[in-house]
Amino acid sequence: QVQLVESGGGLVQAGGSLRLSCAASGHTFSRSAMGWFRQAPGKEREFVASIIASGLSTYHADSVKGRFTISRDNAKNMMFLQMNSLKPEDTALYYCAARAANLRVGMTQYDYTYWGQGTQVTVSS
Repeated sequence: QVQLVESGGGLVQAGGSLRLSCAASGHTFSRSAMGWFRQAPGKEREFVASIIASGLSTYHADSVKGRFTISRDNAKNMMFLQMNSLKPEDTALYYCAARAANLRVGMTQYDYTYWGQGTQVTVSS
C-alpha cells in the first residue's frame, strides 16, 4: 500500500514557477513507478509526467516538455514536479499517482493504482 499527499500548488502569474511535492508513505515507494496527472474543469484527466522506480528515466507530455521536470528522492519517499514558464492552460488540479510495485512506468491514468487528493494550480494571464 502507498499513501500519497500532494503539496505546493497555488496561484501564480503566467511565466512563473511552482514546485509540486508528493509525500509517499508505504514500504513499496522505492519499487514503484510514479506519475503526475492533471485535470482541468470539464476535461479528462491527462498525463503530465512519469518516472521509473530508480528515477533514472523520465517521461513528459509534449505539452509540458522543456518546461516541467519530474524527479524523485527515494531516500525521503518524495516525488517532485518543477514547473517553469507556466501558462494559463496549465491551470488544473494536479494529482500524484503510484503504480503497484515492480511494474513498468505507465502513461495513462489506468496504469496507476494509488492516487493523492490533488493540489490546485492556477495560472493567471
